[in-house]
Amino acid sequence: MPVVAATFEPPRFHPARPDLVLPVRVDPTGEHGPTKPQARGRGWRRTSHGLVLPARFAPEPVEQRIVEAAAVLPRDGFVTGWAGLRWLGLRELDGTRGGARLPVPLLVPNHRIRPQPGFTVSAERMTRADRDVVDGLPVTSAVRSLCFELRYAAGLVAAVTLMDLAAGADLVSRQEAWDYTAEFLGTWTGVEQCRQAIALADENSWSRMETEMRLLWGEIGIRRILCNHPVFDLDGRHVGTPDLFDAEAGLVGEYDSELHLEGRRRAQDLRREGAFRRLGLEYVTMVTRDRDDPSDFLRRTLDARYRGLAAAHLPRRWTVVPPAWWTPTVTVTQRRALTDVQRSRFLRRRAS
Repeated sequence: MPVVAATFEPPRFHPARPDLVLPVRVDPTGEHGPTKPQARGRGWRRTSHGLVLPARFAPEPVEQRIVEAAAVLPRDGFVTGWAGLRWLGLRELDGTRGGARLPVPLLVPNHRIRPQPGFTVSAERMTRADRDVVDGLPVTSAVRSLCFELRYAAGLVAAVTLMDLAAGADLVSRQEAWDYTAEFLGTWTGVEQCRQAIALADENSWSRMETEMRLLWGEIGIRRILCNHPVFDLDGRHVGTPDLFDAEAGLVGEYDSELHLEGRRRAQDLRREGAFRRLGLEYVTMVTRDRDDPSDFLRRTLDARYRGLAAAHLPRRWTVVPPAWWTPTVTVTQRRALTDVQRSRFLRRRAS
């Protein structure tokens, strides 16, 4: 009996991903999939050449699109780039740019498969260590997926942001990215952008906007910027953890979105600012509108930095050196060493 789109159940992809389904091949017999005439009907959706799904299965979430692209892979093919990182847990990558869907990057050494709508194909070589299978999906290692994406990112800011995100999720440390680039990538396409992104990255950025703000500070010559590094008074009490901190000038930098305008959140922000200022620290805030034209934010930053440097001869009432009881979490290595209980306790704000 021919299959019917409204009732046909495609195979589930993997027990660990129960919501995802595998595309099926067009079947001339109509037993295990639709016939060609059926597949052209409204009840079916083409995922790639020769593969379809009932139209009621949308190409969402983004993991479903990844599975559909991976269905064309030969035995030695792998998902890589942003899609590999998403599959490995980097939830901030939603598979879009500027509202448009990004194609899924596939790595197929020594094979020729045609790029189709929904995926691109690279024939770059890879090592055995680059290859993995996670929840049934052939995917390149986190560091390989990241370096691929850094090389082909739309620009340096996008690449730095991605490196920050991968490190912030503890998928890849800067050192791991450095080592991989030095050992395997040589003079490959885009490797210089990859190197620059790793050099400019920070392992403790908590958001894309913090990365953007940090890069803006770098443009005006501020180099030693601490991201989400705790500040203490001289008695060892934790005063706060600013988005950015310029220890040379004693300058706190914060990004406030529209959410910070609400009553309770605004009150908390003002208390934080007061606590920092009582230690003699300068304070500058970037708001959403500064993104379109950051010139005034940069002027405010330079003014505050000038005041901070002018007071640098005064005794400091603050320190960034944590007391013995503090558990540091500013690097990938430090966070990977945490227990599950510690991660839940110490990284709570970071995950919010």
